[in-house]
Amino acid sequence: VDYLVVMGTTGETPTLAMPERVAVLRAVKARNAGRLPLVVGVGGNDTARVVELIDQTNLDGVDAILSVTPFYNKPSQRGLFEHYKYISERSPRPIILYNVPGRTGVEIQPATMAKIAEIPNIAGIKDAGGNMSKTMETLRLTRDKCDLYSGEDALNLPILACGGAGVISVLSNVAPAETSLMCKKFFQGDVCGA
Repeated sequence: VDYLVVMGTTGETPTLAMPERVAVLRAVKARNAGRLPLVVGVGGNDTARVVELIDQTNLDGVDAILSVTPFYNKPSQRGLFEHYKYISERSPRPIILYNVPGRTGVEIQPATMAKIAEIPNIAGIKDAGGNMSKTMETLRLTRDKCDLYSGEDALNLPILACGGAGVISVLSNVAPAETSLMCKKFFQGDVCGA
């Protein structure tokens, strides 16, 4: 793989206490030993608490923060914009948004993502919405502003073909070589091989 994502929602971070989060991140940093870029998941449905968690996290050796949309309380599109604006203004690391409406009950619409992409310190979006029409519209509206990563393994190749920058993949946890090879082949121009 080209980078590691630790404490994303696949890692069940909403259920981890702070001492557990510290232990997981410490173990990953020790094992990684700086070999690969590191993205750490810090998200939640309380904007101020997300910033507190960022402040409490040892970000030495961390390249970016993956932050899931606020779950359960279903903020409006303006609420999503304000949430990410607040976080990005207070984070010492770039933010990658995580749009996963099937899990959170709220979806970042393409027009909202275009506005969010204008905020300094927003590096990208992990799109696990599962709707290629919306993904393509998001790609069109955010091109040259931030990256879009596939977060929907069944759509990895189509998202890459439409301009996705890469994948943040659940599948890569069980098939890292195959997932990485698919991406490498695509970016080398071997679409059929991918």
